[in-house]
Amino acid sequence: MDILALVGEVWQAYDLGLRTVQHLEMFAVSFIVTVTVGIVLGIVFFSSTNARFAGITVLTIIEMIPDIALLILLIPVVGIGVPPTVSAAVLYSLLPVARNTTAGLGGASPHYIETAQAVGLTERETICYIRFPLALPLIFAGVRIAVIFCMGVVTLGGIIGAGGLGAPLQTGITTGNDLLILVTGCWVTFLAVSMDGVAWGISRYVSTRYGGME
Repeated sequence: MDILALVGEVWQAYDLGLRTVQHLEMFAVSFIVTVTVGIVLGIVFFSSTNARFAGITVLTIIEMIPDIALLILLIPVVGIGVPPTVSAAVLYSLLPVARNTTAGLGGASPHYIETAQAVGLTERETICYIRFPLALPLIFAGVRIAVIFCMGVVTLGGIIGAGGLGAPLQTGITTGNDLLILVTGCWVTFLAVSMDGVAWGISRYVSTRYGGME
């Protein structure tokens, strides 16, 4: 039997198509919430030194917790399955987006800021029309890191009943099915690389459009 036939059998036997849909749904929700909350937090951190110190410290401490431990710690709070998986993916991925947003907003050239003040823009308008566009390349660098973090934590959710592609990986580990582990692992890697490639393309575009880091 050829390799493609073996892969096809594994794909059908463990319903990897449905698992992929579940996986991408959890990833999409985690990623959208992470980017939205991370950018808002970055703006808040930029505007308040006290909030920046406290917020970055808390997010850094969360980042230091092993992802599996964070999943388990969230179970008594939000239950089992998808909720703790999505929550852990968001908490684990917030730091790079929030920190890069803060750094990007603060890194705008003084020349642009002085020009904005000279034409009478308020601080809020300066953030919206000057600082934020210039910060986009750095923000997207953080978003690319968040893509990988979200994909990794969502995959670990399979060990606490979240479904997705983590479930067949867990089945393969517990039953010693090396082929299932190989097929699922390669598929998850392909998805992660594809998502990172899309984020890289967007990052490259905004870097070309606004300058700065990719």
